[in-house]
Amino acid sequence: MSRRNLSSTAAIAVLTTIFFTWGALTSLNDVLIPHLKAVFEMNYAQTMLIQFTFFSTYLLMSLPAGKVVSLFGYKHSIVIGLCVAGAGALLFFPAARIPSYPLFLFALFVLASGITLLQVSANPYIALLGDGQTASSRLTLAQALNSLGHTLGPLLVGPLILSGVVIGGAELALMTEAQQTAYRVTQAESVQMPYVGIALGLFLLAAFVVVFRLPALTEATERADDRRHTFAEALRHGHLRFGVAAIFLYVGAEVAIGSFLINYITDARIGAISEASAARYVAWYWGAAMVGRFIGSALLRRIEPRILLGLFAMVAIALLSTTMLNEGPVAMWSVIAIGLFNSIMFPTIFTLGIDGLGPLTSKASSLLVMAIVGGAVVPLLQGVLADRIGIQHAFVLPLLCYVYIAWYGFRGARRAETTVLAPAVTTP
Repeated sequence: MSRRNLSSTAAIAVLTTIFFTWGALTSLNDVLIPHLKAVFEMNYAQTMLIQFTFFSTYLLMSLPAGKVVSLFGYKHSIVIGLCVAGAGALLFFPAARIPSYPLFLFALFVLASGITLLQVSANPYIALLGDGQTASSRLTLAQALNSLGHTLGPLLVGPLILSGVVIGGAELALMTEAQQTAYRVTQAESVQMPYVGIALGLFLLAAFVVVFRLPALTEATERADDRRHTFAEALRHGHLRFGVAAIFLYVGAEVAIGSFLINYITDARIGAISEASAARYVAWYWGAAMVGRFIGSALLRRIEPRILLGLFAMVAIALLSTTMLNEGPVAMWSVIAIGLFNSIMFPTIFTLGIDGLGPLTSKASSLLVMAIVGGAVVPLLQGVLADRIGIQHAFVLPLLCYVYIAWYGFRGARRAETTVLAPAVTTP
């Protein structure tokens, strides 16, 4: 007797678990940054290679990931992505044993490559798995679970990694070379078991997807994206072309705001609080995005996604203008509140970008995921701007990003009416 595929509802439940997992993995970078900085006595530029490596992977690996999806389909690509991410997590064990910062970066690159493949395969899969009219709602709900993982990851795994006592450079200088080596090895090893556990969890999740079979999509959507179709052909569609730019600017703005929150809130004119206290407010920023995605999932069933995207971008513009023109609690809470309105932007831009592309969907998905590299570029540019005009006025850069996103929602996301291949669920 052949095994039956999961229902669409059960498949969505499995996929949201995957979204939760990669959200948690992404957020652990925030834990690795201070930990590895202490272990290897690096400056901030060297430490930020962690984020640079992670976000650059979206640019470097999205096209290969799209080819994997073209060859194996969405379902099998999800399994491959989980296994690649698991292999990357396992590489943290030898990286910590040596310890070697370049090997840590390589492990992170492999881990992020797996997540990139998950982005390219799982995002369009969940969007296509059901009624096209509610695609934005489904993907927004899945992204809400991604935000939950982003919030809980550091809380659950962070204490395990940061459990050791970190000493300062002056104390370390008083140690013998042998003592310094032993200290670094001990600190680095605190990363080993958490990431080995993560690797095992990823492999188990991949096995779960194989055993409890996800439903297949039609040939037209899952496998027709072959050599007959090109990225240039996909980019002829204006709503995708403008959507790629929108994803680049959205991710860049979101990451830039989050990256500068602690320094901004600790400013005497804004929050005048310690860095430790400010870190708790960063959780409010990401937590607001999670709450907003649950709310947005419901709103998107009643309001046209393009319109809601444009309205949320307009609110983000208003909040950034408020924080730039004020001081104290008003400036602090207005920038934190942006997280709530960031909530629907990524999934809505993504579904609008791939809307109606049929056999070009996986190539369009690759292009949109490549655009996540904005998370590496925009924060860097805002840093340069902050050095010149101050951190508060530098928020003009993400403000301009949201101006474009508002335009995309109201105008740029409209697509020409063309004949498309509609996705469907089939049974073996």
